[in-house]
Order: sequence, then structure tokens, then C-alpha cells
Amino acid sequence: MSLRPVLETRSAVPTMEGAGVKLHRAFGFQDPSELDPYLLFDDFRNERPEDFEKGFPWHPHRGIETITYVLSGTVEHTDSLGNSGTLGAGDVQWMTAGSGIMHQEMPNGNAAGQMHGFQLWGNLPSAQKMTAPRYQDVVNQEIPEVIDGDGTRVRVIVGEFWGKRGPVDGIAADPQYLDIHVPAGVKKTFKIDTYRRAFAYVFEGQAAFSDASVPQGVLLEKEVAGEELHIRDMSGDRTLVRFGSGDEVTVMAGPEGVRFLLISGAPIDEPVAWHGPIVMNTQAELQQAFAELRNGNFIRPNH
Repeated sequence: MSLRPVLETRSAVPTMEGAGVKLHRAFGFQDPSELDPYLLFDDFRNERPEDFEKGFPWHPHRGIETITYVLSGTVEHTDSLGNSGTLGAGDVQWMTAGSGIMHQEMPNGNAAGQMHGFQLWGNLPSAQKMTAPRYQDVVNQEIPEVIDGDGTRVRVIVGEFWGKRGPVDGIAADPQYLDIHVPAGVKKTFKIDTYRRAFAYVFEGQAAFSDASVPQGVLLEKEVAGEELHIRDMSGDRTLVRFGSGDEVTVMAGPEGVRFLLISGAPIDEPVAWHGPIVMNTQAELQQAFAELRNGNFIRPNH
């Protein structure tokens, strides 16, 4: 067994998308090989409706898959194929844009006006760039949760873990997408296939991920459940942790426990031509996509 080292930790950056939705971007529009097959990860979390209610009006996608996971509030979606629906708390939608789709996503707050969710973009290999678009909507009750003896909870959204398989399938990136909660002071190791690129995104509490290459913050020693923690080694809210190669990840939860997403996928290792919501392999393909968008023949009629 080989422990995956931490290559980098970085904080998600505030940005604005759609018609004025405030969010934090952990990665995206940078080096697409860094977390191949994933291109972008956004954390949309707001306490005030005015920061999200204008949503993401009609826009195109081609050549990618988007994964939307809602924690609180709802997201209403409509697309050019005639699909429509509402994602509630705990629900997941995996959209394969393929050859092209137009859709809109409109968030709404919960009873307290709060909205929280994530969106991940996965690249499609060249052989599947022009596949027929499709949706997979999965409600909260269909997502299996495994609880270990030490209180660790894992929701298996995609892939297989601890004997459970997530309900979303047929995804090009061959992903594993886990929502993990580790109680305070618990040290836990999670297996990841060696060939996958992997990252964690911390969104509640704090944790130390083993072999952090550059400890950050102020050194503050604290004992939790009999183990001494160095708080400077801990990654907190809205932190991306990018791992190197290996087949397992070890995490030590902080004094309040930690909740994070652990996501991995098989790299595609192909050229990327990317502009906005369209991701192809060559500049010629990208130019063709935008020409079709301007000319009104972006959506394939046989789909």
C-alpha cells in the first residue's frame, strides 16, 4: 500500500457566474491536465437570496458532463430536450452535454433563505464528445450511506465504496464521488485506485491530510481524543486538497470533525480546447461549435 502525498492545498476563490450568482471556485479555467478528467469545481453557498436567486439562465454546453450535488435549498432545471425538474437537498444530477444542450439552472433557498451545493465539470474523451445528451437525476433516498463503527459516514454518490455502489452510472470519467464525515479526533484511511487522479474538498470542520507538503497557518498544538494535532497542518472550510499518486488517503479529523468530498477519476490525457461552457479537443472543433451556436444549428435534431 502506498499513501498518496498532498501535492497542494489551496482555498476556493470567490467569483460570480450566471446572472450574478456568488460562489467559490476551487479550480477551473486553469491547467486542464492538473485534475484530468475534471475541469472545474464550484461551491455555491449563500445565506442571502439576492446572492443566488437570479441563477444561471439559458446557456449552452458541449463536450463535457456536469455533476450537481445539492445540500440545501433547491435547483430547478430545464433543458432544450424538454426535460425539467427540481433537485432538492441531498439530490444529485449528472448531465452529459455531449454534442450539445441548452439548459438553465435556477436555485432557490430553503425556509431560512439558504442555498448550498456543488457543481463539478468532467471532460468527455474525443470518442464521446458528440454523444447524445442525457440526464441522470438521483434523489437523496437513492444514495447509499455507509456508517463505520467509529462514526465515520460515507455517502456513495458515484462508484463503489465499502461494499456499496452509487446509483449514477455510465460516466466517461469512471469516477468515484464520496461525501464523507469523519468525527472529531478520528484518523481514517480511504482506498483510491492508483490510476485515478484524486482531490478532496473540505466544506465543514477541519482535518489534517497525511504528508501535507507545505503546512500552513499558525502552529497550535491541541490534543483531540488522545492524539496531538498541529492545527497548522489542517485544511479547513472551502479548501481543495490535491493528491499525488498512491492507493490510499489518510485523514485526521480536527476538534469539530470534518466533512469533505473525496473525488477521483481516470485521466483522459487528450488535448483540450476550451472556451466558456464548451470543451473540445482542437481549436477548429471549438470554432465550429461557436459557429453552430451563432447559426442556430448547435442542437442536433436526431437527439
